[in-house]
Order: sequence, then C-alpha cells, then structure tokens
Amino acid sequence: MALLKENQTNLSKSLMSVLVLEPLEADVLEWLAERHAVQSAPELATAPMTLREHVAQAQAIFLPASVALDADTVRRAPRLRAVGRIGAGAENIDLEACRAANIEVVRAPTAAASAEAEFVIGALLALLRRVPVQGADGNWVGRELGCATVGLVGLTPSARQLATLLPVFGARVIGYDPSLHHADPLWAQWGIEPYGLRELMQAADAVSVQLAYFPRYRGLIGERVLNFCKPSQVLVSTSHSALFDEQALADALHGGRLLAAWLDLMEPGLMEAGRPLHGAPGLQVTPRVAATTRESRMRAAWSVARRISEILATPAAQAEFRPTHPGALPDLLAEPRWR
Repeated sequence: MALLKENQTNLSKSLMSVLVLEPLEADVLEWLAERHAVQSAPELATAPMTLREHVAQAQAIFLPASVALDADTVRRAPRLRAVGRIGAGAENIDLEACRAANIEVVRAPTAAASAEAEFVIGALLALLRRVPVQGADGNWVGRELGCATVGLVGLTPSARQLATLLPVFGARVIGYDPSLHHADPLWAQWGIEPYGLRELMQAADAVSVQLAYFPRYRGLIGERVLNFCKPSQVLVSTSHSALFDEQALADALHGGRLLAAWLDLMEPGLMEAGRPLHGAPGLQVTPRVAATTRESRMRAAWSVARRISEILATPAAQAEFRPTHPGALPDLLAEPRWR
C-alpha cells in the first residue's frame, strides 16, 4: 500500500485519474496505483459538496450504490471517462447523461452469477420445505426441489448457472425472456424449455425472477400474470421489485394463489403501513444480498479495475473540428426581421 499512499500525497501536483469511493481489496488498489494516480476516499460518499469537487478532477470513479451520479454531476465532470460499479445495479447512475457525455459505465455482469444462483437455490429449498402443503393423507408436509418444475424469468448470467444446477437436483427447467424469441438457439444451448409468461406461471411449482430491470418492464408481473399462478407456487426474485405490480402481488399472497415469495430487492417504502404489501402473508424480504459475497466482489473489482485501466490507457477521442466555409454562411439579409 506504500505506492498508493505516495500516489495520494502527490495528487496536488497532478490531476487524479481514479477516484475510489467504496472500499476495494488492497490488491486491486495496489494494481491500479501502479498504473494511475489513485485517490481512495470512501468518506467522500457522505460529503456531497466535497465530492463534487473531486469528481470534477477525476477521469474514472468507482461509485457505490449510495452515491448518485446525475446529469448535473456529469456536466461538472469534463474529464470523466468511466464510472465503475462493483455491484450489479446501476439505478444510481443517469445512464443517458453518461452516454451523451461519452462516459462508459463499467460493470461486471457475470461476476455475481454464481452467487445469485446459489442464493436462489437456497431460497427455493427453504421455501419448498418450510412452507408446507397438505398431502393426500391430510398431513402438512414440505416438498422437494428435485420433483419440481422451476420457471426462470429472464435469461441472465445467473439463469445460465441455474439451468446447470437445477437439473442436478432433478428439477425440470422452463423459462421466459421478453427479449428472446422462443426459436432462438440459446434456449437449447442452456437446456431451458421456452414458455410464454402466463404458461410458465401455470406450469411452474417454483419461479425464479432475475430479469434485468428497464422502465418498460415496470409492473410486468401483475394481475394478468399472477392470476395464472399454479396452486401452491413459490417465487424468488433477485430482480428489482418494480417488475411486480405491488397490489397484484399482495392479492396473490393474500388469496393463496402464491404460497410464498422471497424478494431480494425492494423499492424504499414498499413495506410501509398503508402499502399493499404491508403484512402480506408468506412474504420474505432481504436487502439485496443475493449478489454480494466475498468472491463475487473480488471478481467484480478485478473486472471493473482492468476495464477502467484499459479505458484510461487509450487516448480520449477528440471532437472533430468542422470549419465553417464562407459559402455555407446563411444569408442574413433573407432572414425575417423584427418590426
């Protein structure tokens, strides 16, 4: 870490390259400091005014989920070329503003795939065993994952891991993705049977939702979908809760169409008194822990650090100079005048 400390003390002599606003592994910081001027300052995440001053000097930022990068901040950062996210989401970043400013948002979408898949497997095992159903003899018993049909909503990297792991238990795997045609060869490559969303809900004993969230998908899983739940179905979601219509989800849980649901990412205030999901039976919530393991953070940190280093090692593209020729000037005499 000696090199990193020396690098930070010399920042006043030269503009910084990389601003790190969240804790990173020592090996990753050391590697970055060997190549760029690095300032590691997680404490700035809680000091907005000081943070803006530092962002204005940086070429790249490691941004935690707690810090927003909005259009105004982007405008105040003329040197910024890359924003790195160790976590999977980017809801705190104005992606359109970054795109317009030619700032690359660097993420590691496959780094947490194993962690998310393991979380989903554990959650499904827990729900199927812990939330009993009534057997033919009248006794209340749990169920086995190996005898279940599992529906995957969203073909993300974690879905690929799930498609590999679930058949080991003996489960049948079906899937749906709104952006993928049922004839796409990817379904066969991953060993997943393509279904429509309603048909999947009717057939699946358990559902795993890991679809990447976009505003056009808000409320995708609503009344017209949840009304078709197979009896005693359980659901696990590592996606943003905005994919669900909260009233429809609450009705499905209260009415027993959905036996239990485990959501790993909730919008703020969704469980407050007066909201539909407040006190809903069979609902379990965790604070976005599915993708967060020691190993997944290490993989993501290295992936993001290497990509940011590549970006900074490449000369910034210069805007093309376009001279205005005299013949192209407008005819000012022909312009209408104010009277």
